[in-house]
This record gives sequence, C-alpha cells and structure tokens, in this order.
Amino acid sequence: MYARRINKQLLAHNTSVIKQIVRNLEVHEHMAYTLLKKAGIPTPPFWVAKTSDEAATLAKNLNTKDLVLKAQVLAGGRAKGHFKSSNVSGVVMCDTIKQVKELADSMIDNVLVTRQTGPTGKICNSVMVTTRMFPRKEYYMAVMLERTFNGPVIIVSKQGGVNIEDVAATNPEAIVYVPIDVKKGLTPEQANNIADKLGLVGASKEIASLVASNLYDLFVEKDALLLEINPFAEDICGEYYALDCKCKFDDSADFRQKELFALKDTTQMDPKEVEAEKYNLSYIALDGNIGCMVNGAGLAMATMDIIKLYGGMPANFLDVGGTATVETVTEGFKILSTDPNVEAILVNIFGGITKCDIIAQGIIDATKQLNINVPIITRLQGNNVDKAKQLILDAKLKVIPVNSFIQAAKTSVKLALMMNIAKSSDLDITFSIKSPKKKSK
Repeated sequence: MYARRINKQLLAHNTSVIKQIVRNLEVHEHMAYTLLKKAGIPTPPFWVAKTSDEAATLAKNLNTKDLVLKAQVLAGGRAKGHFKSSNVSGVVMCDTIKQVKELADSMIDNVLVTRQTGPTGKICNSVMVTTRMFPRKEYYMAVMLERTFNGPVIIVSKQGGVNIEDVAATNPEAIVYVPIDVKKGLTPEQANNIADKLGLVGASKEIASLVASNLYDLFVEKDALLLEINPFAEDICGEYYALDCKCKFDDSADFRQKELFALKDTTQMDPKEVEAEKYNLSYIALDGNIGCMVNGAGLAMATMDIIKLYGGMPANFLDVGGTATVETVTEGFKILSTDPNVEAILVNIFGGITKCDIIAQGIIDATKQLNINVPIITRLQGNNVDKAKQLILDAKLKVIPVNSFIQAAKTSVKLALMMNIAKSSDLDITFSIKSPKKKSK
C-alpha cells in the first residue's frame, strides 16, 4: 500500500529498520466494505464466514461461479502471501462450491505469512466470500493525513492495483496529490479535478467525483488516518467498484468512535499489547533485548535513543504514564517478563506527577510475584526519590540503582550483552547487589 504510513522507531547509528510501530485501529476488509457501502461507495456483494461450511453456504447464495475467497488478516500483500500449513494464497479464485469449502478449510484457523507480517505470520479467523470482478481499468484513490500538507490529502493515480508501490517508486509523476483545507472540506471543484486527474469524463467522471466526496466525508466522520481504495476499478460492464479497502483510525478518537473501536480484532495484535491496554499502559513491542519501563513518551523515546547510542536495542516502548499505580507498574513488569527476548530491564522514571516510591513498590511487588531472572537497572529521579531508594534497599532486591542517565544506558547494554553471551553459551549468571557501607562517624 503506497499511502499506508506507519511510524517507525529509527534509532541512531543503525541503518536497518526495527519492528514497525503501529498505534492506530485497523479493521478487516469486510468491515471496511461495510463502511464504504454505508457511505454510498459501491462494493461487490460480499459475506464473511468463520467456518468452511458457512463459506460454502454463503458462496451458494451469491449465485455465481465467479467467486473469490479473501483471508481476513490485518496485513497487506495477502494475494502474494501463503499459509504456513499449505501453499494456498491469502486471496484465491474459486469456480465451484466444493472448491470454496476446501480452500476455506485450509485458510480458516491457519496462519498467513506475507511480506508485511514477516515469518511469524498472522492467524486467519475468517474469510470474506465475494463475487469475482473482471476489471478492465484499475485506479487508486486514498484519503490520509499528511504532515507535508499540514492536514488531509487525497491521493489518486491512473495506475492502481497491486503494483502501486512500484508505480510510486519508478513513476512518481503518476501519483497526484490534492491537499484539502479542513475548514472548507472537499469542494465540488476539487472533486471534479480529482476525476479529471484520473482521466475520466462524462458519467464516469461524475461517479469518481461522488466517490471522492463520499470517501472524504467518511474520513472526517470516522476520525480516520487513512482510507485507501486500491483498486477503484471499472469492470467490463462499465460499472465502478471499490475492490479492496484499507482503513486506519485515530486511537485518540476512541471515546467518540465507540462503535467503530468495538470492531478491534485483538487476535491480530501482540498479546502483550492487548494485556497492556487493560491497564492503560502504552506498550509497543520492538525487536531488541532491553526492556524499558519509563513514564512519559518523551522520556521513553529518549531512553530508547540512548540505549541505541551505546550499542543496545530496546525490546519495547512501555510508558506507565503520569498516574502510575503499584498495580500498573507490577503489570508492566509482568508484560516485560513474558518477552523471551528481554535480557535486561531498565526502569527510567522521573517523578513529577508519578511518585518514585509508587514505582519502587511496584518493582518490589513484581519481583516477589514473578521469577525475573534478568538484571534490573533503575534510575529514579524526582518526587519521593529518597523514599523509593530506601524501599528498594530495605527489600534487598537484586536491583542495580544508577543515578546517571548515561550510566543507566551503558549498564543496561553491558548486562544485556552479558546475559546474551551467557544464554548462547549455556552459562548461569547470578547478579548480586551489595548494600552500600555506612560511613563511620
């Protein structure tokens, strides 16, 4: 998908891209189709099935031999992907009801691997059963928020379809951008201009203009970050349809879009992220080996940056927020401890609203409840810091207290490396922390 924007945590001194960070709602294709239909944008007839028998029944009801099964997995490139249990693609054409049943059986409850999912893949819990269309011309149309334009922009191209990313790379002139003034909205003149950019005239121009207007209205109504129709196709009968749609919605708008956010499919998410949401923790899994527990997004980003600066890799973004409690800190530790890649944990807290002693008590409770066998490095500063340090000292925890931000990062990287070497060499490393000696009077 050309227009799909994913925030990536690119850390200093590293040319590779680590795991993509996604913090917005995505919905399955059949849900996107439903939204489009309600907005007056034509789609092919479709149903969703959770069993192979149901898929066969629904296919029969479509009353056509031209059928398509589409895996309902939140990842692009499904047609070029394959299921781990078979060579079946994520999008398959079917000619008979028997074929629908057999292929649906090989898709449902199996893992689909695509270029976007990586080798782990994602579970397919349902398939969309729809009518196969025969496009004679494919276009691209999307609405998205774009910082470059300080607001929403409509993106269109005459060259839609699965190779749109290649088009953007090799022929950028084929991609047209139409910035929208949020105060004025999409004007009729702009809508007509969009149809002109697609090279459409007459009735086709009117249809494309209306689709662009309806798509923008849906974008605003649902607090969307991206609505992407690819392809927007003309079939052999001269009818126009949205043949695929990707949607992303702003997480910050969940209080306004409760019905929409109820559609979230947590089976497509990292289980640790699902658990974090229960306790209002901002957690995003990454590909490193140093677990981070921080309060405040800015400090969290700075912590990840400095870990990378000194040669380490963060395993996550975990912001316990400004109103952290003993319970949330404890749950945060539970999440970090379930990640097998974590070989050291850095707790970096600046106590402003959050009190350091609350964090300390959470650390104490977590280490008592959990079998944490990796080193824990703590840097606590601010509100009630002395009380926090005394709590940890009295608890006799195997925790390494550090005052300096730089030293905390260096220590975390060093200990994570030691743990990694020990793990690969099958060695047993035990960390013992000595209490500071009291000065004689």
